[in-house]
Amino acid sequence: FGRDAVARVWDMRTKANIMTLGGHTNTIAAVRCQAVEPQIMTGSHDTTIRLWDLKAGKTHVTLTNHKKSVRALTLHPTQYTFASAAPDNIKQWKFPDGNFIQNISGHNSILNAIAVNSDGVCVSGADNGSMQWFDWRTGYNFQRDQAPVQPGSLDSEAGIFALTFDKSESRLISCEGDKTIKIYR
Repeated sequence: FGRDAVARVWDMRTKANIMTLGGHTNTIAAVRCQAVEPQIMTGSHDTTIRLWDLKAGKTHVTLTNHKKSVRALTLHPTQYTFASAAPDNIKQWKFPDGNFIQNISGHNSILNAIAVNSDGVCVSGADNGSMQWFDWRTGYNFQRDQAPVQPGSLDSEAGIFALTFDKSESRLISCEGDKTIKIYR
């Protein structure tokens, strides 16, 4: 995925580009894959999310509910649902057709990252270093935090650019603008 507004599917053995998925009109900022249909989801600065039909090599459905750039996607590990993050809010969706479930509000900044674990804990991370914890089912914002910057860094380097839970799902790992990887318990 990238700035040319296409997602490319590669054969890892031969390193050949076996499929190019076009349709977005701006940078693709997020991509997620799963074993079942739809296998690929992309989020773009064109404000849309596309669910892809790999067999046909084309878009299965385009979701246009966001009004600002979609910068992050996360898939719930046990439910057949996912969430998208944009500066306007977080939205939850149901597979396979991207049926809208709910909005989750609370952040007032540009979201770059979102993660969820099987306990239904959803965490979002923003450009300003703010992190917010939500209940996946209700959307209730039960915790807010500010990522601490590394000593010697500027406050403007507090941005969070990636979030993921480890395999135990009890630790959250963040990649941040102050050139650190932090682990939260």
